[in-house]
Amino acid sequence: MDPEEIARSMNGLLQTVSPERMEALLPSPMIQNHAAFLHLLSDGALACAWFGGTLEGKSDISIFASVLPKGATQWGPPQRLSFDAAHSEQNPVLFTAPDGRLWLFHTSQPSGNQDECRIRMAEVRRDASDPLVLATGEGRYLDLPRGCFIRAPLVVRGDGAWLLPIFRCVQRPGQKWNGSHDTAAVGISLNQSETWQLEELDQSIGCVHMSPVSLGEGRLAAFFRRRQADWVYRTESLDEGRSWSRPEASDIPNNNSSIAALSLKDGRIAMICNPVSAADTAERRTSLYDELGEDDNRPDADPTGGCVPIWGVRRAPVSLCLSQDGGKTFPVRLLIEDGPGTCLSNDSTDGRNKEMSYPWLLEGPDGAMHLAYTYHRRAIKYVRLAPGWDHADQRRPS
Repeated sequence: MDPEEIARSMNGLLQTVSPERMEALLPSPMIQNHAAFLHLLSDGALACAWFGGTLEGKSDISIFASVLPKGATQWGPPQRLSFDAAHSEQNPVLFTAPDGRLWLFHTSQPSGNQDECRIRMAEVRRDASDPLVLATGEGRYLDLPRGCFIRAPLVVRGDGAWLLPIFRCVQRPGQKWNGSHDTAAVGISLNQSETWQLEELDQSIGCVHMSPVSLGEGRLAAFFRRRQADWVYRTESLDEGRSWSRPEASDIPNNNSSIAALSLKDGRIAMICNPVSAADTAERRTSLYDELGEDDNRPDADPTGGCVPIWGVRRAPVSLCLSQDGGKTFPVRLLIEDGPGTCLSNDSTDGRNKEMSYPWLLEGPDGAMHLAYTYHRRAIKYVRLAPGWDHADQRRPS
C-alpha cells in the first residue's frame, strides 16, 4: 500500500482476515503516527494511544488516542490528549492506578534532543455521555532528571510503590544526543506519583525500553531494546524490582527498535518485536533525527565510555515470540506480518518508509490477543487474534 491507500483505509473499521484474525487501521488526522500503546479500560473497552504529527521530533507531535468499545466493530474517532506547541510529545503510556484513576504518561522534548526530555503525566477522563470521548487535565512534569524517557507501563510493588521503567538519554555537554550513552533506570514513587526517585541499572549501556513482566512470588524479568542492534537483553529481579541482575543477551535478535513483553495468564512470557539485527542487513542511517533540518552545529556525542548506536536496520517482520522459561529462551515465534521494513527515512508521505515497528500487545479476559504497531509511519495497525491463537497448527517460525 502507498501512503494515499493507507490514508483511505484509516477508518478504524475491523476487517475479518481469517477466522482467527481481524485487523484495522486506526483513524488519525495526522500524516505520521507511531508508538502505539494498548490499555484495557474498566468497562472492557480497549484504548490505543500513540503520537502523531508531521515528523518525529517536530513540535507538532502530540499524543492521540482512540477507543474500541467492548463488542464494537469500529474504533472511535481520534482524541488529542496533549497540547504543548513547543515540544515533541511522544511514547504514551496509559496506567490505571490502584484507586481506579486513569493516567497518561508521555515524554516531552525540544526537537530531537532526547537528552532534554521530561516526563509528563495527566489524568484521563471519559465522557459519561459518550464512551468514545477521552480528555486530559492540565497535567504536570515528574520531578525526575532531564533525559528520562519511557515506553513501558508501570508496575505496582507489593508495598504500593509505583515503578516506572525508564531509559536515560544522558547529556553530553556540547554534543548532540545520538543514543551512545543511554542506560536503563527505574523511577520509584512511594506516594502515588507526588515525588519520584531514580535508581539506575548497573552495566546497562545501550539497554533501553525496559519492559518488565511478573514471574510470580516477587520475581520480575525485564527485556530491553538495544542501541547496538544485536539482541534483546534480559534482566531479573528477585525482590519486586528493588535490585536487578546484570542485563544479558536473550536468543531474540534486536534491530534497535522497540519491543514489548507480557506475562500471559498461563504463565508463559509473550514478546512482540522485529526479530532481526544489524548482522542481518547492511542498511544504515546516520541517526534517528537526521531529517529534522534544524540548524545544530554541535558534534554528535562521542561514544567513548558508551556504545556505537546502529540506526536504520530494517523494521520487519513483526513476530510474537513465546517463552516457557521466564523469558530466557523464546523457541516459538508466530509471524504476524512481514514486509521490506525499510526505515532509512522517517517521512510518512513519500512511500519510502515501509517499517512495521513499535509493536504492543495485550491479552484480553477471553484469551484473545490484541496487537498494535506502526504501519509505514503512516498509520497505527490493530490486529486481534481470536482465543486459541497459539494452537500448534498456527505456529510457524518467523
